Amino acid sequence: MSEGIHLTPLLGIPHVAPGDDLAAIHWEAAQRAGITLRNGALVLCQKIISKAENRLVELRSVEPSAEALAIAEEFKAFDKDARQIELVLRETKRIVRKGHGVLICETHHGFVCANAGIDLSNAPGDDIAVLLPVDPDASARRLRSDLLALGAEAPLAVVVTDTFGRPWREGLVDVSIGSAGIAPIDDQRGSADMRGRELVVTTQATTDALAAAAGLLMKKDSAIPSVWVEGVPIVGDGGLPDLLRDSSIDLFR
Repeated sequence: MSEGIHLTPLLGIPHVAPGDDLAAIHWEAAQRAGITLRNGALVLCQKIISKAENRLVELRSVEPSAEALAIAEEFKAFDKDARQIELVLRETKRIVRKGHGVLICETHHGFVCANAGIDLSNAPGDDIAVLLPVDPDASARRLRSDLLALGAEAPLAVVVTDTFGRPWREGLVDVSIGSAGIAPIDDQRGSADMRGRELVVTTQATTDALAAAAGLLMKKDSAIPSVWVEGVPIVGDGGLPDLLRDSSIDLFR
């Protein structure tokens, strides 16, 4: 066991634009902070990945469909923009539920979240929507590979996060939507607790825990999109499919 878990925000990361080299940006930020990118996890919010990958849409370019217009009318009291609703529908595989001005969507990735993860906060301009990366796992793998090429060393994890609401509970928390270089689930089944009782259901969501911890530093107004985490075992590999519960055993879908 480590002596503790240490989280260090990477400061001075500039506003990211389409085509920017995220590996170079993070390598330089780590160098400024005196951080060696080895035996730890780089946790970063999806928004800077989405910006670098040009997952940006100007609302003026969006023509709402009849379905989007109908939902906007249904949500009239909540002042919802039909163009943004149209983008949500395009990113959605299935609407799980709608109400109170919110669409709970199953995205093409397999997430179940509000409004397909589409956000206008911290966008590069007014009326610009930021969409989730097309493949957050692939984004994490590319960033990890590029960092290793620059001089980072394994074991090295990259975790991509987004802020989700949660069933049964108020408040938002950052969760993992993509990863590389670390197993998202620590399966402890078959091991024993402190009293020797065999664990039969314990599977810790490691990358979700990393995301939640880093999220305490990555507030919307902090200008901190990335956090370096040390003290967590960096073992295994995997990504989003490891975290998605099969719908056949999901009691809430």
